[in-house]
Amino acid sequence: MTGSNIRKRIVEYKSSKIFRILTIDGLGRDSKFVGLVLFTAHYFPSCSADDHPLSKRLCFFQTTILQTTYIPRYLSFKIVREELGDNWRDHFAEFDERPFAAASIGQVHEGVLPDGRRVAVKIQYPGVAEGIDSDINNLMSTLKVANVLPETLFVDSVIEVAKRELAWECDYERERQCGERFAALVAPYSQYYVPSAIPHLSTKRMLTTELIEGTAVDKCVHLNQETRNAICAGLLELTLRELFQFGFMQTDPNWANFFYNESTQQIALVDFGACREYSKNFVDLYIEVIHGAAIGDRQKVLQFSQEIGFLTGHEAKVMKEAHVDAVMILGEAFRHDRAFCFSEQATTRRIQELVPTLLQHRMCPPPEEVYSLHRKMSGVYLLCARLGGQVNMHPLFFDIYRRYKFGGAW
Repeated sequence: MTGSNIRKRIVEYKSSKIFRILTIDGLGRDSKFVGLVLFTAHYFPSCSADDHPLSKRLCFFQTTILQTTYIPRYLSFKIVREELGDNWRDHFAEFDERPFAAASIGQVHEGVLPDGRRVAVKIQYPGVAEGIDSDINNLMSTLKVANVLPETLFVDSVIEVAKRELAWECDYERERQCGERFAALVAPYSQYYVPSAIPHLSTKRMLTTELIEGTAVDKCVHLNQETRNAICAGLLELTLRELFQFGFMQTDPNWANFFYNESTQQIALVDFGACREYSKNFVDLYIEVIHGAAIGDRQKVLQFSQEIGFLTGHEAKVMKEAHVDAVMILGEAFRHDRAFCFSEQATTRRIQELVPTLLQHRMCPPPEEVYSLHRKMSGVYLLCARLGGQVNMHPLFFDIYRRYKFGGAW
């Protein structure tokens, strides 16, 4: 890959961060960002995600370019030398010079430590962390000139979220710390596994962790129904615990961040660059919104939607009704004490029917926490649909709600 192509790839990655926030596509060819549409109406008008050229470009970028292109060997070795020193090979008994995977902002090599441990070494592409502000500002200026963004998108909020998330994801030292924190949080739950980081071989631009075994969860469609249900239940339970128990969530919905190990029956979790905290005050209100939907209480949904900042209270009646309708659709997964079949629901179509109203009448941007939260929730819902998951989420949610302690700190 030439220097100019590297720069082009970096800019495209930063563009994809914006598009993942703006569009209802971003998880692959089969995906629609149900949750993101549901609360924020961030989409390109008069076009489905599958038809819009920007969405098509992003989908191609994520599923083709990111998976098949790598930086030259000399350049990746240059980065490793800068991070670990000229004698960096002394830290490895073996190091595969050809990467086995390409991430959004880096590539991953397999290695073996002197003590025999197999590791994954993620090396960040050069220049990714540089010029975040200018690249995003230039992109948004272009989109504004092209007149593809509706005024009710509240672009300034999107820009601030994108800049902050990009800065987080470019800091591998932060990612290592988040992974360690996450490992401690899920330690009591044996169905999850977080690979250990190797601190002395990790820096801001390089992250070395234990190499995991397993299959990316979206590739588990061939497994039996019971196993697929268990995978879906594990991911849904994790999402609820992240928000309502930990106050700390890995918000990247990329399905390649979750692997299933058939031997151990564990879900392995990787890539913690998009982890973030949620304030206790936000979660106190958000759990009431979801509880209102779960018990079918439209007035409660409306009340707490206003308190949390989804609505101002001055919207037209049609907007309030559409917002509550959308939330109630999401709450269906928790409403009844029986298995909810994700693949048989018309959730996407029903939400899309509400989008024009949500877009036309929105009077305020959503709380900034919502961008990342609903991106993660959407990814999990869509993965469960892909796997044909049948999960009874009613007992878990209501148990979490009963145990939830309002007020105070985490």
